[in-house]
Amino acid sequence: MTAKTISVLPKKSIVFAGLASLALIMTGCGGNSTPGKNVGLPSYSGKSGTTTSVNRYLWNASLETLNFMPIFSADPIAGVIISDWYGNPNTPNERFKTNVFILDTALRADALRVSVFKQELTPAGWLDAGVNPATEREIENAILTRARELRLNSIEN
Repeated sequence: MTAKTISVLPKKSIVFAGLASLALIMTGCGGNSTPGKNVGLPSYSGKSGTTTSVNRYLWNASLETLNFMPIFSADPIAGVIISDWYGNPNTPNERFKTNVFILDTALRADALRVSVFKQELTPAGWLDAGVNPATEREIENAILTRARELRLNSIEN
């Protein structure tokens, strides 16, 4: 093997590992839910010494905010919530899918990332369509607002 070949192999391995991880997440193998089933709120007592890698208020607020959509996969350790396609009965020719990523244990705006995908029904089938960028921000704001409410409620109790 040449030096060039050796330096390329690790990059390919990293890309492959990343794609394999993404495939596991997208198929629900990394989650704790059954595809198409809504996921209940996980129990985070915090008193028993259990630690999580994400903020529990952001996690619970995300599930509450997206409770109208079927959850495809939810992993409270990785902080990933992936919804299944949801179609509003009033607009049967479009459907939406949402991914929520909780990136930190802190209750901060930059600890949350939401991605929204839209498809429209055409004679050729479902085709990807553009989503208003404000939609993602509105969902993030709704989650953050609810997370703050949950935190304040836990302090008062």
